[in-house]
Amino acid sequence: MATIASVENVDLVTEIITRAFAADPVWGVALTRPDGGTDHRAAYWRPYVEGALRFSSVYLSDEGSAVAVWLPPGEDEMTTEQEARVRAVVEGNLPTSSQAAMFDLWDRFAAAQPQHPPHAYLSLLATHPDSSGRGVGQQLLRENLQQFDAQGLPTYLESTNPANNHRYERAGYVALGRFESTFDGAPITTMWRRAGGT
Repeated sequence: MATIASVENVDLVTEIITRAFAADPVWGVALTRPDGGTDHRAAYWRPYVEGALRFSSVYLSDEGSAVAVWLPPGEDEMTTEQEARVRAVVEGNLPTSSQAAMFDLWDRFAAAQPQHPPHAYLSLLATHPDSSGRGVGQQLLRENLQQFDAQGLPTYLESTNPANNHRYERAGYVALGRFESTFDGAPITTMWRRAGGT
């Protein structure tokens, strides 16, 4: 059974996300410095985790190897201060051209997200690489979706890895559209799930 993460779990949740997205087709490229350095990645992801904790909407799988970061309908991912911290990580670690690409990428994510009807937003779903392939992330997602189904609430996500699209489709998601990463053109698929998955 999934548990709601607390501030005491921030380090663990951030580590899982950092490790899980290290080889992601979009974020693995976007968050790598020209010299190959990646030690700034955890600092990039941490404010996203802390931002969602405001709503008690970060979930850990029962064995603590998968995490789902959700946002309630209409809520911002981060506070102004948290956004500034993420921007500082980008500006302090990426060259000017990559900074511009990152900020443009953020804009593309924002522009793609539907405004209506109200929905829960799956900002991040991550499984620690040591537990990859065991279905723990999908089980966590199923548990979360049961809660949203009970509330009659649809959900939305962006898939940054085409290899995961069929997993989301099995959970009841359908593709809405697609846009490309500003770094290398990697595809990002927007996906929607009606309440009940039908």
